[in-house]
Amino acid sequence: MMLLTKELRKQFPKLGATEPIPAEEKKVIAKFFTPDSSWTWYAVEFDGDDLFFGLVDGFEKEWGYFSLKELQAIRGKMGLPIERDRYFGQPKIKDILN
Repeated sequence: MMLLTKELRKQFPKLGATEPIPAEEKKVIAKFFTPDSSWTWYAVEFDGDDLFFGLVDGFEKEWGYFSLKELQAIRGKMGLPIERDRYFGQPKIKDILN
């Protein structure tokens, strides 16, 4: 599966562009997840090349930077690669934190 299409790349704000927006109001452009574990990455911004900023839900939920190349290299417990949720839509962070 292609984690990031050309069309999706165009939808991302540049890194830092959403800084004035309160965290709960930021829009998730893409959701990435491990199908064989509990990690999820909610991408909000992208540098256009490799670096995302967003909410990472792993051991804890925390904001931070993550790399497209790293997502492409990660394998879960059963060896499955990271996937993009193609049916997720683009909700605000507040709508996924329930």
